[in-house]
Amino acid sequence: MNAHDNEPGNGTRADTSTGTSTDDAPDTDVLVIGAGPVGLTLANLLGARGHAALVLEARHELIDYPRGVGLDDESIRTLATAGLWERVRPFTVPHHVVRLVNGRGQVLATNDPRTREFGYPRKHGFIQPLVDRELAAGLGRFPKTVLHHGHRVVGIEEQGDRVLVSAERLDPDGGVEGTVSFTARYVVGCEGGSSFTRKWMGVGFEGRSPSTRWVVVDVENDPIGTPSVYLGADPRRPYVSIGLPQGVRRWEFMLHDDEPTELAEDPVFMRGLLARHVPDPAALTIINQRTFTHHGRVATDFRKGRVFLAGDAAHLMPVWLGQGWNSGIRDATNLAWKLTAVLRGDARDSLLDTYTAERRKHASDMIDVNMAAGTVMKMGPLGGRLRDVSAAALNLVPKWKSYFTELRFKPMPRYATGVVVDQATLAPGRADAGFKRGRLAPFVDSANGISPVGLQFIQPRVSTADAPDVLLDEVTGDWWALATWGTDPTAYLSPADLDLIRRHRVRLVSFVPEPQRAWAERRFADSAVPVTVAGDLTGALKDWFDVRACGLVVLRPDRFVAAASLAAQAPRALAAVVSAAALTREGDRG
Repeated sequence: MNAHDNEPGNGTRADTSTGTSTDDAPDTDVLVIGAGPVGLTLANLLGARGHAALVLEARHELIDYPRGVGLDDESIRTLATAGLWERVRPFTVPHHVVRLVNGRGQVLATNDPRTREFGYPRKHGFIQPLVDRELAAGLGRFPKTVLHHGHRVVGIEEQGDRVLVSAERLDPDGGVEGTVSFTARYVVGCEGGSSFTRKWMGVGFEGRSPSTRWVVVDVENDPIGTPSVYLGADPRRPYVSIGLPQGVRRWEFMLHDDEPTELAEDPVFMRGLLARHVPDPAALTIINQRTFTHHGRVATDFRKGRVFLAGDAAHLMPVWLGQGWNSGIRDATNLAWKLTAVLRGDARDSLLDTYTAERRKHASDMIDVNMAAGTVMKMGPLGGRLRDVSAAALNLVPKWKSYFTELRFKPMPRYATGVVVDQATLAPGRADAGFKRGRLAPFVDSANGISPVGLQFIQPRVSTADAPDVLLDEVTGDWWALATWGTDPTAYLSPADLDLIRRHRVRLVSFVPEPQRAWAERRFADSAVPVTVAGDLTGALKDWFDVRACGLVVLRPDRFVAAASLAAQAPRALAAVVSAAALTREGDRG
């Protein structure tokens, strides 16, 4: 199926639907407004888990100009879950190295993280229009997932257990052909910074939009020919230079306050900007050129009843660290499994309240870091000299140098409230980051006093009886998992606990050193609930448990640690997760 199979005008189901229900059932489970990367990823995740999703997009085609250029390892895990990574991979460059340089070309800091903590290189370069096209094409795999182009949403109305969405059908010239309505169990606005959904919700959009404008130009047949990224903190004119897949080079140049935006349309002016970077600017083949303004804003709430915000509709951030695209994918990842759980009847609607609690703070933190990076980039001559001297001094200290090299300044998502269980108290709903005064003693000593709860679990390579040498996500699956180090996960679980495990399709996994895998497979062969034995090929899992005060983890469908405990505390940890996630038990009525 090609990228246009779901577009109106091709004789597909996108043409034939009138949007009018013929019975009491809603038209779809989730209606997504906006066919950008966040909306398309959300629809793919829902489709992969068996739910109906309808995507409405005002444009008649996907945006064809490049925007995002940085793809994180966390986002790749999500794309792999959606079955899209191998389709997207050809449009990426792995291991993007970023160098901050001053006006003399001196390297002030290098961002070169070598970790594969989550299974993939930490940062990739990518070409967004080509990736978005694959996300759209991926919807064709699911019979209950549809993309309608040329539909501009103009009305949202909650009606009890569903939402009525009205949209204008637009002709190719933007004229209105008529109005159509759809009903859905839930609606998610992913239509960007000017979101109609956010305005309908009436929530605030806090932050600021600096007046600084940037002109972006993409050229083919990269005249530089290097794969790296340069952030040019040049007091004369800050710039960015990025090597992208398929021989594309991107430059971004800051416009000074006294330079009108229209100046960027002057070929002579543009050649002047590029003259310091290439031998012959006039010989360049420009693919796209646009002017934009950075924003740093976040909605005060991501939910109102059955309506949600995700991506740029929920938060806007400057482009310095390439986190706009990735933050939106994190939203889709978080919201998709929670919507799935509620739609299946696995969880009560209150689970959806944790979406804002978990995602808003991290988005806000990312905005702050991006704003700070922009300040470093835009320093004038005096501030620039002070910055350069400070950077030179910091680079002499290995600890501080690694702070930049390994991307430690980037706040990783850590959920302190929501679907988490405090490790020390096993109380649901909140989780402290560390332990105070040996709160786990006398049972166990913690090597570092830091709890893994609320953090994303690692993804090393493992082996099982059926799958030798694979990434861990292929073993734990895309739903709940309860895993132990070296022991039988069922050992301390009661029959009622095991019934709960079955009800919620929790996968039980025992991590063992690879040489012990054959023994463990024989040992756990007759467990009351099947146990998958994963051999630790690299020692990464053993190292992970060795410095953390736990022998058991409960992993959420998005691979974050919901609970961590001693093996003997399995019943309490499981019960606390059930409470934190508002999971249903036998006999509950949703």
